[in-house]
Amino acid sequence: MSEPNLTAMIEILPHAVLQIGADERILAINPEARRIFGAHALGRPYVTILRQPDFGTAVDRALGGEQPDRVRLRLSARDGAQSVQLASVVALSPELSQGEGGVLVSFEDITALETAVEMRRDFVANVSHELRTPLTALMGFIETLRSAARDDPAARDRFLTIMEREAARMNRLVGDLLSLSRVEGDERMRPTGSVDISAVLRSVMQTLEHSAQAASVNLIREGEGGVLTVPGDCDQLTQVFTNLIENAIKYGGQSGEVRVSVSRIATEPLLRGPALRIEVSDRGEGIDPQHLPRLTERFYRVDTHRSREQGGTGLGLAIVKHIVARHRGRMRIDSKPGEGSRFTIILPET
Repeated sequence: MSEPNLTAMIEILPHAVLQIGADERILAINPEARRIFGAHALGRPYVTILRQPDFGTAVDRALGGEQPDRVRLRLSARDGAQSVQLASVVALSPELSQGEGGVLVSFEDITALETAVEMRRDFVANVSHELRTPLTALMGFIETLRSAARDDPAARDRFLTIMEREAARMNRLVGDLLSLSRVEGDERMRPTGSVDISAVLRSVMQTLEHSAQAASVNLIREGEGGVLTVPGDCDQLTQVFTNLIENAIKYGGQSGEVRVSVSRIATEPLLRGPALRIEVSDRGEGIDPQHLPRLTERFYRVDTHRSREQGGTGLGLAIVKHIVARHRGRMRIDSKPGEGSRFTIILPET
């Protein structure tokens, strides 16, 4: 195979590929590699675009006739995108390079794989931590009840109350974990049912009325009324608005009211069609802007202690995000300290 044919082959490969000559200059670069390193890389010494020592060592070994090597690299593309690449460095035979020698370098993007591994590791660590705290408390109280508090009815009742609360917390966590697993599994499957959002909101607000009264919060429904139908899963959408309204009561009800507003959008650009906008807003403490991008992450809490005191598991908004994505909808969070919070769900009507 001649050099032009090798260059043509490099051009059509989907992964980023570089051909480096014996003089350590870049002889060929395909479109994906140009996106990462820039078109100006052609003809330049490879060290001007890749200064990572491990990569240089691998190239030197390949030029010296040693076995192919693989190197993990963290790269920043010209467009600012960060990626983790696995570079395979292989010596070129004289036949492939018209007697010039050199090496061929292919890059495999393993960013998604490494992100998934990191997320799984963090997830296991978070679950372990969340379960360890109530389990430790339960074990401590059981030990106390078997010894010092065995014959103390008042202490026994107090400890049993705390144990019941910790057990309920673990039960909520397990329930949310199962729910998150289900919605993640169903996320790529579009709902086939039809749901009246007005009926869902009415049911949720009736269910949470007792909690609202206990917190001295007035639930206010405003905006569009009547039958408001969207394609969806009734149980999942009920879960979405239960979570949002319950959170508003718990964390934003200091002002004494939580508003649930529904409006129609004639054409939502992102959804390319008519949509319903459902807003759950409060005038509570609000949330610092630095926390907003991370609110839908698993186990992320603005105030860990307060969230646990309120019975939160740190999974509610992650579940909401996946359910909304399954319904081809959008979620937006607006909040400022001292001005309350507004959670907006936009669902397509068709």
